[in-house]
Amino acid sequence: MILVTVSELRKHFGPEPVLDGVSFDLRPGERVGLVGPNGAGKTTLMRIVAGLESFDAGTLALHPTARLGYLAQRPDFTLGRTLWDEAESALVHLKALAAEAEEAAHRLAASPHDDPEHERLAARYDRLQHEVAQHGAYEFRYRIERVLDGLGFARQAHSQPVESLSGGQQNRLLLAKLLLGGADLLLLDEPSNHLDIEATEWLERFLVESQQAMLVVSHDRYLLDKVTNRTLELVNGTVESYPGNFSQYWRLKGERLEVERRTFERQQEFIAKTEDFIRRNKYGQKSAQAKDREKKLARVEAVARPRTIAAPAFGFPAAARTGDIVLRVEHLAKGYDRALFDDLNWDVLRGQHWGVLGPNGSGKTTLLRCLVGQVRPDAGHVITGTGVQLGYYDQMLTGLDPQSQVVDAIRPPRKEFTEPQRRDLLAKFGLTGDAVFQTAASLSGGERSRAALARLAAEEANVLVLDEPTNHLDLWARDALERALMEFDGTVLFVSHDRYFLNRVADHMLVLDPPRVRVIDGNYETFLALQESWRAAAGAAEDRSVRQTDESRTDAEADGTSPSTATARADGKPARRKRRFPYRKAADIEHEIHERETSIAQLEASLATAEVYRSAQRMREVPAQIAAEKASLARLYEHWEEATELNG
Repeated sequence: MILVTVSELRKHFGPEPVLDGVSFDLRPGERVGLVGPNGAGKTTLMRIVAGLESFDAGTLALHPTARLGYLAQRPDFTLGRTLWDEAESALVHLKALAAEAEEAAHRLAASPHDDPEHERLAARYDRLQHEVAQHGAYEFRYRIERVLDGLGFARQAHSQPVESLSGGQQNRLLLAKLLLGGADLLLLDEPSNHLDIEATEWLERFLVESQQAMLVVSHDRYLLDKVTNRTLELVNGTVESYPGNFSQYWRLKGERLEVERRTFERQQEFIAKTEDFIRRNKYGQKSAQAKDREKKLARVEAVARPRTIAAPAFGFPAAARTGDIVLRVEHLAKGYDRALFDDLNWDVLRGQHWGVLGPNGSGKTTLLRCLVGQVRPDAGHVITGTGVQLGYYDQMLTGLDPQSQVVDAIRPPRKEFTEPQRRDLLAKFGLTGDAVFQTAASLSGGERSRAALARLAAEEANVLVLDEPTNHLDLWARDALERALMEFDGTVLFVSHDRYFLNRVADHMLVLDPPRVRVIDGNYETFLALQESWRAAAGAAEDRSVRQTDESRTDAEADGTSPSTATARADGKPARRKRRFPYRKAADIEHEIHERETSIAQLEASLATAEVYRSAQRMREVPAQIAAEKASLARLYEHWEEATELNG
């Protein structure tokens, strides 16, 4: 079965085609990544497949039974609805199915066995029960809670009106509705936008566990690696398919490009030599050989130029030497409505590359702005080392004058920097031709980011402070920036949600998890490994705490006192992590899981009995009991996973 077939698809915006003969198909269960440089037409192709945009030529065939779900970029919610109401609207078909099954149960129960309609009603009821079980129609509330929790919505926000949600929250709600909708094919355009790392990791697990097919456009290489099992590359209006995830595509692309380059160069060398021979011998003694070679050359099938993707050659000038200690942070504190960090003590040494990580709102940007002197801390101070020249890349790109031509906007004040030198620098960052004479405000997001990075390079700073430098950059520009920073011999501090970028560039990490701050000697993979050990240690400590609390409660009940319900640790600090479920042994949970599964099987079997058929009340009660048992079973599995993770 093929869900979607695209053949020789063409689309023009002006004289040049954006899509020029795109062909591919998508099958059930495939998780396909769609990659290509900025402006290649990825979003246009997604919108065409979704039926939201027309095309000029070619064919697009959708399987008649397939349902598509497209992640819209602009919210369109019904005013007055709550967050929960809007999420629930994605499952209206399941609610209707459950209602239809209940109505069928009533009619079957009321139908005498000797009624000619009884057999037809029983068949309809069986079909509906199968659909209810297959789609989990009685468990829709649990499914909504799972998705909203995973995408970072607090339970108290469920009753919040949709119009009061922030822009980021509304985009997350759009994603929640798409995940709940149960489409056969998901079209996901930058699904991790507006998600912090924790929510992105949940989304990755959800997509991997899903049986749905999906086409994913993303700049998040970690997500592409975790989720996709096939990659489509869209370049110059056409598509090439590669097996595997992003990392495998990247490797295979390099190998294929090398083969194409050697083949093309050998043919060009052969053509040049042959044409030279023909030119020298066309009217001489070897004219017959020249004519023969001319005929052979005319029959040669030209090898296409290698399918290259222009990648910029980012680079930063050599860094002037600083003292051994570049930045010393002493007792730094800052907060607004709540504390972001407090009593932070931290040294940054020459040549280190620090990545700053933390959830949305944890104070990462505020910390960088304190370091560069743009924000006054509430307490403490930052000491700058000897010879330090700070260069700051602001994620809002405020360092670029929006009304200046790009070639002028990158010139630092009080620096002799000729126009040819500035144009050469901009070319390294992928800005050439007329683009350098446009105003900064007229550039695309990716072009403005490159211009801001070029300005940073022009400052010749020896300490680079970068706030989300990969925003708006395509995969090839991100790779170029990573290489440039890894080769930079100065010091680097940066904030990023790009885990791939963090892993390649950082050799130290500062993790903000208010009110705690962790220092990691290593990159993102090191952090993940340590995180697992912290979770295990926290679980073991909490297990001991729970047992001690249970013992204290027993003792208190024996002597008539009431123990405190406070959960603070003895040292006065908050507990590191709370369990979602009460402490229980995994073996006890497994026993209850077996009991629940047995109960569900018995209830489902009872639906076929005459006793249940004849009772309208029982026909209502049994499906409800099955749904309740299945919901309990799902929670038991989560409880069991937590117990085995924390106790193992």
